[in-house]
Amino acid sequence: MYGYYGFDIYWLVLVLPCMIFAMWAQWRVNSTFDRYSKVYSRRGITAAQAAEAVLRANGVTGVRIEGIAGKLTDHYDPRSNVIRLSSAVYGSSSVASIGVACHEAGHAVQYARGYAPIKLRAAIVPLTNIGSMLTMPLILLGIFIQVSGLVTLGIAAFGLSTVFQLVTLPVELDASGRALAAIEGGYLLEGDEVQLARKTLWAAAMTYVAALAVSLAQLLRLILLFGGRRRD
Repeated sequence: MYGYYGFDIYWLVLVLPCMIFAMWAQWRVNSTFDRYSKVYSRRGITAAQAAEAVLRANGVTGVRIEGIAGKLTDHYDPRSNVIRLSSAVYGSSSVASIGVACHEAGHAVQYARGYAPIKLRAAIVPLTNIGSMLTMPLILLGIFIQVSGLVTLGIAAFGLSTVFQLVTLPVELDASGRALAAIEGGYLLEGDEVQLARKTLWAAAMTYVAALAVSLAQLLRLILLFGGRRRD
Protein backbone atom coordinates (compact mmCIF):
# COMPACT_ATOMS: atom_id res chain seq x y z
CA MET A 1 0.00 0.00 0.00
CA TYR A 2 1.44 3.31 -1.07
CA GLY A 3 0.06 6.74 -0.29
CA TYR A 4 0.47 9.93 -2.27
CA TYR A 5 3.72 10.32 -4.24
CA GLY A 6 4.46 6.60 -3.77
CA PHE A 7 5.08 6.95 -0.02
CA ASP A 8 5.33 3.59 1.75
CA ILE A 9 2.57 3.71 4.40
CA TYR A 10 3.52 0.29 5.80
CA TRP A 11 7.05 1.49 6.50
CA LEU A 12 5.68 4.53 8.34
CA VAL A 13 3.11 2.59 10.36
CA LEU A 14 4.98 -0.65 11.03
CA VAL A 15 8.72 -0.23 10.66
CA LEU A 16 9.40 3.33 11.82
CA PRO A 17 7.97 2.87 15.35
CA CYS A 18 10.04 -0.29 15.79
CA MET A 19 13.17 1.50 14.56
CA ILE A 20 12.57 4.29 17.07
CA PHE A 21 12.18 1.61 19.76
CA ALA A 22 15.47 0.03 18.61
CA MET A 23 17.29 3.38 18.81
CA TRP A 24 15.87 3.95 22.29
CA ALA A 25 16.97 0.46 23.36
CA GLN A 26 20.50 1.06 22.08
CA TRP A 27 20.66 4.41 23.87
CA ARG A 28 19.32 2.73 27.01
CA VAL A 29 21.94 -0.01 27.08
CA ASN A 30 24.76 2.48 26.52
CA SER A 31 23.52 4.92 29.16
CA THR A 32 22.88 2.14 31.67
CA PHE A 33 26.33 0.66 31.12
CA ASP A 34 27.96 4.07 31.45
CA ARG A 35 26.07 4.77 34.67
CA TYR A 36 26.84 1.49 36.39
CA SER A 37 30.38 1.26 35.08
CA LYS A 38 31.11 3.96 37.66
CA VAL A 39 29.78 1.78 40.50
CA TYR A 40 32.53 -0.57 41.65
CA SER A 41 32.14 -3.91 43.35
CA ARG A 42 32.92 -3.83 47.04
CA ARG A 43 34.71 -7.16 46.66
CA GLY A 44 37.02 -5.68 44.03
CA ILE A 45 36.72 -8.68 41.70
CA THR A 46 37.38 -7.90 38.03
CA ALA A 47 35.03 -8.79 35.19
CA ALA A 48 37.50 -11.35 33.82
CA GLN A 49 37.75 -12.99 37.25
CA ALA A 50 33.96 -13.02 37.53
CA ALA A 51 33.65 -14.78 34.17
CA GLU A 52 36.17 -17.38 35.35
CA ALA A 53 34.10 -17.88 38.50
CA VAL A 54 30.95 -18.51 36.45
CA LEU A 55 32.77 -21.12 34.38
CA ARG A 56 34.15 -22.85 37.49
CA ALA A 57 30.75 -22.85 39.19
CA ASN A 58 29.30 -24.66 36.18
CA GLY A 59 32.19 -27.09 35.77
CA VAL A 60 33.20 -25.65 32.41
CA THR A 61 36.88 -25.91 31.52
CA GLY A 62 39.07 -25.09 28.54
CA VAL A 63 37.51 -21.69 27.82
CA ARG A 64 39.99 -18.83 27.40
CA ILE A 65 39.19 -15.27 28.40
CA GLU A 66 40.83 -12.54 26.35
CA GLY A 67 40.65 -8.79 25.98
CA ILE A 68 39.44 -7.11 22.81
CA ALA A 69 39.36 -3.50 21.68
CA GLY A 70 36.21 -1.41 21.73
CA LYS A 71 33.20 -0.77 23.93
CA LEU A 72 30.46 -3.37 24.37
CA THR A 73 32.18 -5.59 21.81
CA ASP A 74 32.08 -8.44 24.31
CA HIS A 75 31.17 -11.86 22.95
CA TYR A 76 31.75 -15.59 23.22
CA ASP A 77 33.32 -17.24 20.17
CA PRO A 78 32.29 -20.93 20.14
CA ARG A 79 34.63 -21.72 17.24
CA SER A 80 37.71 -20.77 19.27
CA ASN A 81 36.08 -21.43 22.66
CA VAL A 82 37.10 -17.95 23.78
CA ILE A 83 35.28 -15.27 25.76
CA ARG A 84 36.39 -11.89 24.47
CA LEU A 85 35.82 -8.96 26.78
CA SER A 86 36.08 -5.35 25.63
CA SER A 87 38.72 -3.02 27.01
CA ALA A 88 36.01 -1.24 29.02
CA VAL A 89 35.05 -4.52 30.69
CA TYR A 90 38.00 -6.92 30.97
CA GLY A 91 39.94 -5.42 33.88
CA SER A 92 37.11 -3.40 35.38
CA SER A 93 35.55 -4.19 38.75
CA SER A 94 32.35 -2.23 38.06
CA VAL A 95 29.00 -3.94 38.54
CA ALA A 96 28.11 -3.28 34.88
CA SER A 97 31.31 -4.91 33.61
CA ILE A 98 30.87 -7.91 35.89
CA GLY A 99 27.29 -8.35 34.64
CA VAL A 100 28.40 -8.23 31.01
CA ALA A 101 31.31 -10.63 31.54
CA CYS A 102 29.15 -13.13 33.40
CA HIS A 103 26.58 -12.95 30.59
CA GLU A 104 29.24 -13.95 28.05
CA ALA A 105 30.35 -16.74 30.37
CA GLY A 106 26.70 -17.81 30.38
CA HIS A 107 26.96 -18.36 26.62
CA ALA A 108 30.01 -20.58 27.14
CA VAL A 109 28.02 -22.58 29.69
CA GLN A 110 25.16 -22.92 27.20
CA TYR A 111 27.47 -24.51 24.65
CA ALA A 112 29.07 -26.75 27.25
CA ARG A 113 25.66 -27.93 28.45
CA GLY A 114 24.31 -28.48 24.94
CA TYR A 115 21.61 -25.82 25.24
CA ALA A 116 19.47 -26.49 22.15
CA PRO A 117 18.44 -22.91 21.18
CA ILE A 118 22.02 -21.67 20.95
CA LYS A 119 22.94 -24.62 18.76
CA LEU A 120 19.95 -23.87 16.54
CA ARG A 121 21.00 -20.23 16.30
CA ALA A 122 24.52 -21.21 15.28
CA ALA A 123 23.17 -23.63 12.70
CA ILE A 124 20.94 -21.10 10.93
CA VAL A 125 23.51 -18.27 10.78
CA PRO A 126 24.76 -19.28 7.27
CA LEU A 127 21.19 -19.57 5.98
CA THR A 128 20.31 -16.22 7.51
CA ASN A 129 23.26 -14.52 5.83
CA ILE A 130 22.37 -16.00 2.45
CA GLY A 131 18.69 -15.15 2.91
CA SER A 132 19.41 -11.50 3.71
CA MET A 133 21.44 -11.17 0.52
CA LEU A 134 18.83 -12.85 -1.69
CA THR A 135 15.68 -11.18 -0.33
CA MET A 136 15.50 -8.05 -2.49
CA PRO A 137 17.00 -9.58 -5.68
CA LEU A 138 14.39 -12.35 -5.59
CA ILE A 139 11.52 -9.95 -4.88
CA LEU A 140 12.56 -7.48 -7.58
CA LEU A 141 13.19 -10.23 -10.12
CA GLY A 142 9.82 -11.81 -9.33
CA ILE A 143 8.04 -8.49 -9.81
CA PHE A 144 9.94 -7.73 -13.03
CA ILE A 145 9.21 -11.06 -14.71
CA GLN A 146 5.83 -11.39 -12.97
CA VAL A 147 6.56 -14.67 -11.20
CA SER A 148 4.88 -14.53 -7.81
CA GLY A 149 6.73 -17.63 -6.62
CA LEU A 150 10.03 -15.74 -6.69
CA VAL A 151 8.53 -12.93 -4.64
CA THR A 152 7.26 -15.45 -2.11
CA LEU A 153 10.69 -17.07 -2.01
CA GLY A 154 12.29 -13.67 -1.41
CA ILE A 155 9.95 -12.98 1.50
CA ALA A 156 10.67 -16.44 2.90
CA ALA A 157 14.39 -15.70 2.65
CA PHE A 158 13.89 -12.57 4.73
CA GLY A 159 11.84 -14.65 7.16
CA LEU A 160 15.02 -16.52 8.06
CA SER A 161 16.32 -13.32 9.64
CA THR A 162 13.17 -13.11 11.72
CA VAL A 163 13.57 -16.72 12.81
CA PHE A 164 17.16 -15.91 13.81
CA GLN A 165 16.01 -12.98 15.94
CA LEU A 166 13.24 -15.10 17.43
CA VAL A 167 15.74 -17.77 18.50
CA THR A 168 18.28 -15.19 19.69
CA LEU A 169 15.97 -13.64 22.28
CA PRO A 170 15.59 -16.71 24.55
CA VAL A 171 19.29 -17.48 24.10
CA GLU A 172 20.24 -14.04 25.42
CA LEU A 173 17.70 -14.12 28.24
CA ASP A 174 18.91 -17.54 29.32
CA ALA A 175 22.55 -16.40 29.32
CA SER A 176 21.61 -13.45 31.54
CA GLY A 177 19.67 -15.77 33.83
CA ARG A 178 22.68 -18.05 34.18
CA ALA A 179 24.90 -15.03 34.82
CA LEU A 180 22.70 -13.65 37.59
CA ALA A 181 22.32 -17.07 39.21
CA ALA A 182 26.12 -17.43 39.29
CA ILE A 183 26.58 -13.87 40.58
CA GLU A 184 24.17 -14.46 43.46
CA GLY A 185 25.16 -18.06 44.15
CA GLY A 186 28.88 -17.28 44.13
CA TYR A 187 28.50 -13.95 45.97
CA LEU A 188 30.39 -12.20 43.19
CA LEU A 189 28.42 -9.06 43.96
CA GLU A 190 26.76 -7.93 47.15
CA GLY A 191 23.20 -6.82 47.86
CA ASP A 192 22.24 -3.79 45.81
CA GLU A 193 25.12 -4.46 43.38
CA VAL A 194 23.25 -7.51 42.05
CA GLN A 195 20.27 -5.31 41.18
CA LEU A 196 22.48 -2.90 39.26
CA ALA A 197 24.00 -5.77 37.28
CA ARG A 198 20.46 -7.01 36.64
CA LYS A 199 19.44 -3.60 35.29
CA THR A 200 22.47 -3.60 32.97
CA LEU A 201 21.56 -7.00 31.56
CA TRP A 202 17.88 -6.09 31.26
CA ALA A 203 18.78 -3.00 29.26
CA ALA A 204 20.89 -5.19 26.96
CA ALA A 205 17.98 -7.61 26.57
CA MET A 206 15.80 -4.79 25.28
CA THR A 207 18.08 -4.43 22.25
CA TYR A 208 17.25 -8.02 21.27
CA VAL A 209 13.53 -7.41 21.81
CA ALA A 210 13.81 -4.34 19.57
CA ALA A 211 15.72 -6.27 16.88
CA LEU A 212 12.98 -8.90 16.83
CA ALA A 213 10.28 -6.20 16.61
CA VAL A 214 12.03 -4.52 13.66
CA SER A 215 12.45 -7.83 11.86
CA LEU A 216 8.81 -8.81 12.40
CA ALA A 217 7.63 -5.40 11.21
CA GLN A 218 9.77 -5.63 8.08
CA LEU A 219 8.51 -9.14 7.36
CA LEU A 220 4.87 -8.08 7.79
CA ARG A 221 5.49 -5.06 5.55
CA LEU A 222 6.84 -7.29 2.79
CA ILE A 223 3.87 -9.64 3.11
CA LEU A 224 1.37 -6.78 2.98
CA LEU A 225 3.09 -5.13 0.02
CA PHE A 226 3.19 -8.40 -1.89
CA GLY A 227 -0.47 -9.12 -1.10
CA GLY A 228 -1.46 -5.66 -2.31
CA ARG A 229 0.49 -6.14 -5.53
CA ARG A 230 -1.26 -9.46 -6.20
CA ARG A 231 -4.64 -7.85 -5.76
CA ASP A 232 -3.62 -5.14 -8.18
